[in-house]
Amino acid sequence: MRTTTHRPVTVFFLVLPYTHIMDLAGPDQVFLEAAGYGAEISVRYCSTTPRLHTSAHLPFGPLKHYSRMTPSAGDIILVPGAELSYLLSSEFRRDKEVRAWLRRSHADGVTVGSICSGAFVLGEAGLLNGRRCTTHWKRTQELQKRYPEALVQENILYTFQEGIYTSAGIASGIDMALAIVERLAGPHLAHTVAREMVIYTRRNGEQHQQSEVMLYRNHIHSGIHAVQDRLTAHLDERTTLFDLAETACMSARNLTRIFRKETGVSVNDYITILRRERIRQLLKNPDLTRRQIAQQVGLKSERQVNRLLSGTAV
Repeated sequence: MRTTTHRPVTVFFLVLPYTHIMDLAGPDQVFLEAAGYGAEISVRYCSTTPRLHTSAHLPFGPLKHYSRMTPSAGDIILVPGAELSYLLSSEFRRDKEVRAWLRRSHADGVTVGSICSGAFVLGEAGLLNGRRCTTHWKRTQELQKRYPEALVQENILYTFQEGIYTSAGIASGIDMALAIVERLAGPHLAHTVAREMVIYTRRNGEQHQQSEVMLYRNHIHSGIHAVQDRLTAHLDERTTLFDLAETACMSARNLTRIFRKETGVSVNDYITILRRERIRQLLKNPDLTRRQIAQQVGLKSERQVNRLLSGTAV
């Protein structure tokens, strides 16, 4: 099933001189993969200069000047990390216009975020004042010292508050991008992108609103993923263990063992978790009765729905 965002969203990467290429490439690939799976996400690139070198001296360009970009409310601007010596140099700090552009965009409803040392750019723009934020663990103390009004968090992958994202480093930039995709296009598409990139869908532990189901998909076993995909797509249908074993291309006995090994729960427990989360989503629709909800999750009665929500076996 192809998932799309409610409205097209453009992600603008502000690529600065001496950018760390993986800070850009990791999150960038997440959004490109999401678009490939149907999310209405497009990516654009801009800079303070038409041509530049990354921190690894890889030439990059030509790029449009950021002032020619016109992000709209709901769009996203991300600042990948760059050499800190440049970000704190008088050369960069003299560029007041780029900081004004970031502030103005955020005030207009654009989400603004950073990867790794990109947080120092947001700090210079005043966007971290009074907000939870983070950066690479080597730089958190320096970030706090330079921007004392920022609420710098230690030992966390990424933060989000009041339209401002920050992340800790290369891998956590990917985690943050996956969280953005999840917000825009749903948890299943975020998982699909993570699986395509052969990475774990990590969370920072404070994202309590994240899908509970995602906790059981942090593995790379293709057969078990196929089973989980089938259960998600056909939750309203009666499916036997032998049907699922055929999907996984293994015996029923082996599926039972491998499923628990990879996910930490049994097949039946996973189905219950899927049903509970789907029911909670469907209950937000005032036009559905509990009997109709029961049918959509493969249950027979409203009573079974109530028992499942109360934690009683159905």
